[in-house]
Amino acid sequence: MLALDISLPRDRFSVKVRHRFSAGGVTALFGPSGCGKSSLLRVIAGHEPGAGGSVSCDGDVWQGAGFVPAHRRQIGYVFQEARLFPHLDVAGNLGFAEKRAKRDNGITRDAVVGALGLSGLMHRAVQDLSGGERQRVSIARSLLSQPRLMLMDEPLAALDHRAKAGILPLIADLPKRFGVPVIYVTHALDEVAQVADHVVTMKEGRLIGVGPVAEMLEQPEMQGLAGRFEAGTILEGRVASHDRAMLLTCVDVGGVPFEMPFMDVPVGFSVRLRVRARDVTLAVKRPEGISTRNIHEGRVIKLMPEEGTAFAEVLIDLGPAHVQARITRAAVAQLGLAEGGLVFALIKSVSFDRRALPGVKNVAAV
Repeated sequence: MLALDISLPRDRFSVKVRHRFSAGGVTALFGPSGCGKSSLLRVIAGHEPGAGGSVSCDGDVWQGAGFVPAHRRQIGYVFQEARLFPHLDVAGNLGFAEKRAKRDNGITRDAVVGALGLSGLMHRAVQDLSGGERQRVSIARSLLSQPRLMLMDEPLAALDHRAKAGILPLIADLPKRFGVPVIYVTHALDEVAQVADHVVTMKEGRLIGVGPVAEMLEQPEMQGLAGRFEAGTILEGRVASHDRAMLLTCVDVGGVPFEMPFMDVPVGFSVRLRVRARDVTLAVKRPEGISTRNIHEGRVIKLMPEEGTAFAEVLIDLGPAHVQARITRAAVAQLGLAEGGLVFALIKSVSFDRRALPGVKNVAAV
């Protein structure tokens, strides 16, 4: 358990945070650029000795009654740039971390190389690697330092979408595979949706929200940070079936089927999908003769008019999951929508956020 009660002056504001981070999984530290996320990570890592307050991890005091320097905190740190040693090949970079490890928590080279797909890169010069390959090596090197905690400071910001899609599932799997909790800094909502178990939101040096990822994505403060255009919800489900003739996949979300474009994931595997509010249409009667593939009855649990605009956010309870719709205030009035009322949510099969599809969890197939 990581516990903080710190203060760090900055040019425009002070970073003041008092919080106990979750003991496991991936915690996304989310907020706009310049809000203090990276500064907070530096305090945790021991790179800000001028910070006031206390930092402790699993009962070990790193700051407060004295100051434990960065090299003694047993933290793996992954930066936006890979920062590999250019004079060493991939194997040499990994070996360097192994030699400097302060303890042995059971993380082996073979396990790390296999998990991150590095077996074919071991004798490559780091200058010859792609950006995505360099970041996978950087993650592997951090793991082989036998850390008790991994800190990642926007590690995928410089990569293209294809490279990100290959690495995000690997990051999401690190705590389960190696037993190391991860704090992941980002200002990209699609990354939060794919990797995070928990979310901590920041604004101008303060924490403004904490909670499980699915709940946090429904919160107005989260949507305000991400922009209304990105508002939406997460659906957790299992692949139920594939229709290869029509190139469709059916995902079961707590007994509610959702049809979407085909994804090459085995039946029974757990997946996480993000549905944007702008892609959900509402009706008060079940429509017929339309092309929308997903039509589900639910109940309005929250109406959120957007101040100063013509729009409103509507949160709908489908039973096992929530979806959110962004419609006009005029539509709310015309449909007579009210909290507690029945409604039909229409989601086109093509509107599921495909960027969230690679985030497949390693669970046993049924």
